[in-house]
Amino acid sequence: MSEILIRGRVLTFNERPAGVEDDAAYRYLEDGAIHVIGGKIKAVGTFEELRLGARAADVVDHRPHLIVPGFIDTHLHFPQMQVVGSYGAQLLDWLNKYTFVEEQKFGDDDHAARIATAFFDELVRNGTTSAVAYCSVHRQSADAFFSEAERRGMLVIGGKVMMDRNAPAPLLDTAQSSYDDTKSLIDSWHGRGRARYAITPRFAITSTPEQMEAAGVLAREHPDCHIQTHLSENRDEIAFAKDLHGWARDYLDVYERYGLLGRKSLFGHSIHLSDREVGAMADSGSVAVFCPTSNLFLGSGLFDWSRMHQADVRVAVATDIGGGTSYSMLRTMDEAYKVAQLQGARINPLESFYQITLGNARALSLDNAIGRIVPGGDADFAVLDAGATPAMRLRMETATTLAEELFVLQTMGDDRAVDEVYVAGRAMKSMLGSKILGPAAAERGRQRVSA
Repeated sequence: MSEILIRGRVLTFNERPAGVEDDAAYRYLEDGAIHVIGGKIKAVGTFEELRLGARAADVVDHRPHLIVPGFIDTHLHFPQMQVVGSYGAQLLDWLNKYTFVEEQKFGDDDHAARIATAFFDELVRNGTTSAVAYCSVHRQSADAFFSEAERRGMLVIGGKVMMDRNAPAPLLDTAQSSYDDTKSLIDSWHGRGRARYAITPRFAITSTPEQMEAAGVLAREHPDCHIQTHLSENRDEIAFAKDLHGWARDYLDVYERYGLLGRKSLFGHSIHLSDREVGAMADSGSVAVFCPTSNLFLGSGLFDWSRMHQADVRVAVATDIGGGTSYSMLRTMDEAYKVAQLQGARINPLESFYQITLGNARALSLDNAIGRIVPGGDADFAVLDAGATPAMRLRMETATTLAEELFVLQTMGDDRAVDEVYVAGRAMKSMLGSKILGPAAAERGRQRVSA
């Protein structure tokens, strides 16, 4: 069983920080260490405290870099890697002009496997160790997604989209086939290793009432699965959804009718919500997923961070690749900060890093496993270098606090600021391109080993 002692400046969160002075919300160790055995965290403390009790462990020294929990991305589209940066469309046109064209390719096993490899490479490169992803309508796209995640040992949530109308014929399933395929995929993947399944009706526009009912049946049959869909991203989308479901009080009411709200329900975007919808989200414990780069790129609108928190709506943050424009959760929080600024609010840098680690883990009800560095947790970490570029190094000459360092990472950082990534205790970023991402590869990837 592999055993390592990872040394560096360790930061992990206990609660959402109320401000930059809220040092009770986090634990910071200037010369810290994480003792990892078999992919799990055995102990966390100062290096001096732990080294005598971990004599059998190899020491991997990342000083002076900062070690944080691995980033968690709560909403992105695995089949949309090749539509990132597509020009000149808002949501509905963008789907028809770019996305649906690209997703038809995922009926091919080889294409799905190739993109899955590239997808997880990008996540790791950017410090993301867990993700919640939409696959295409094709069952084999979900198989490719979960297979590649399993090869790397990553905790992921995913699901094939269910859609039986308002899309090209090659992308349509039926209410029955979507139920059958989803149930089979749940049987194959949910709870296998670190994999978890999300029941995935794409959104109310692309599912008939019969398919929405099938999604509700699946949710009742598999209450331990997540549910993911889209809500109120774009005003034209909202009007179309209302036309299709004329009986509904509002957009969220469509999902309520079919029993799709709850603490494991993730509603991507959630921008243009009525007071009733915000109240229903809060009462049900459903999660509003903020996708800032996508919302800005597609001109969808500004997510109201303050309103959601004041209403006690559970919030997550995500890249939304490929409407989103970066795989980096650092870049994502940089844009989230700007969106909040435009509405007279501020997201403090400690809160940003809480959100993309423990905050997103709590939104997924997975904070017992991921999102923080505590004994018993999964050993997923990102090692960050706030001096990764010449401009960052120059700026860091005047940064004097942890909060300032985090804000430099958020504002100026990207994949270059991620020095190493650990997944279940294995060094992964340094091994990108290796055909075997296993314990032996992890050993070869440790370049800073001290006695």
